Amino acid sequence: MTTLWIDADACPRSIRDIIVRGATRQALTACFVANHALPLPRSPYIRQLSVPGGADAADQQIIERLAPGDLVITSDLPLAQEAIAGGARVMTSRGETLDADNIRARLNMRDFMETLRASGEHTGGPAALTSRDIREFANAFDRTLTQLSR
Repeated sequence: MTTLWIDADACPRSIRDIIVRGATRQALTACFVANHALPLPRSPYIRQLSVPGGADAADQQIIERLAPGDLVITSDLPLAQEAIAGGARVMTSRGETLDADNIRARLNMRDFMETLRASGEHTGGPAALTSRDIREFANAFDRTLTQLSR
């Protein structure tokens, strides 16, 4: 049975709500992994895994527990790369699918931007989540859940 693993430390509440509804509708376990308590509904399909604070503690727990075919929802590119290597499907909180064909390019761009920031360049961060982003995530998530249920 497919498990949904959510890197929940930075997952927006609106995206969390969509995941909870989708997991419940499809009777799939959704495990929210975070280093702090989250307001999640009581459901046999919704779990929370609390991890100690620290760099990559949630990421490591997800990698250790995922199985091939699971779905990982994260915007953390190194975590995404490890999950893909472990046979998981990966989606960002904006609904983008990450896979073996595009993860390397995304990591290279991330590293390039990090180098620019280290040299004093002001690159800004990611844009704020918009209602369109939320809608796109919901649509992509529904499509993915449909594929997983086949």
